[in-house]
Amino acid sequence: MDTTVFQPAGSLSRGAGPRPPAAVAARARGLAKVYGTGAAAVTALDAVDVDFAAGAFTAIMGPSGSGKSTLMHLLAGLDSASSGQAFLGATEITGLDDGDLTRLRRDRVGFVFQSFNLLPMFTATQNITLPLELAGAPLDRAWFDTLVTTLGLTERLTHRPAELSGGQQQRVAIARALIAKPDVVFADEPTGNLDSRSGAEVLSFLRRSVRELGRTVIMVTHDPTAAAYADRVVLLADGRVAGEIADPTPESVLAGLDALRTLDGPVAS
Repeated sequence: MDTTVFQPAGSLSRGAGPRPPAAVAARARGLAKVYGTGAAAVTALDAVDVDFAAGAFTAIMGPSGSGKSTLMHLLAGLDSASSGQAFLGATEITGLDDGDLTRLRRDRVGFVFQSFNLLPMFTATQNITLPLELAGAPLDRAWFDTLVTTLGLTERLTHRPAELSGGQQQRVAIARALIAKPDVVFADEPTGNLDSRSGAEVLSFLRRSVRELGRTVIMVTHDPTAAAYADRVVLLADGRVAGEIADPTPESVLAGLDALRTLDGPVAS
């Protein structure tokens, strides 16, 4: 019986948790994002400290406006922080100029979004290998074969996106995100445009990419069932880390979200 339901913040940040990871793929220290100025200022992320383990599948969850997408965008270098630090491995990405940041996103980060963002005139193979073409990097044929076999795409490589189902298109997008062997794959609501069956297939493939291929995945989702595919769930509320759930199930995730609603205010971290 799973007795882990909701662990309040304070025990998961600043490396003080009971199970510190052997390696950290991404981390935030005092990370904050404020939109607007003066009376119109909105704090989307409020001095967040959190680590994401390498070789793990972590989900970020929270109510609408909790800061979950903002946190992911800052960690991925898609947005700039107002203050604090974001790290990819040992690299502080909040200190990079535009050129270095572009190279980091190209070489060390993979992205999977709700919209598949495939090029319609390209075949599945061409969409998968596009990041390597843009970087002028050679194709590792053995890795390509491993990806397409693991993702069940072997019979679809010559098909264009219009000839693929939504689930197949998202699997192509996952292969594209993994082809350059990035340090971290960031997935933003990756099943949002899929039916439940296709969504379950995509989530299973993301989990397999972690467990069988040694990748690191950080996923933002609002769906407790999707979050249950992860190894760990980080909960946000009001722009702050409010708790975590280890070895999540749909029931424990729902209980954790319910616990957030009972808080009088953000949990101090």
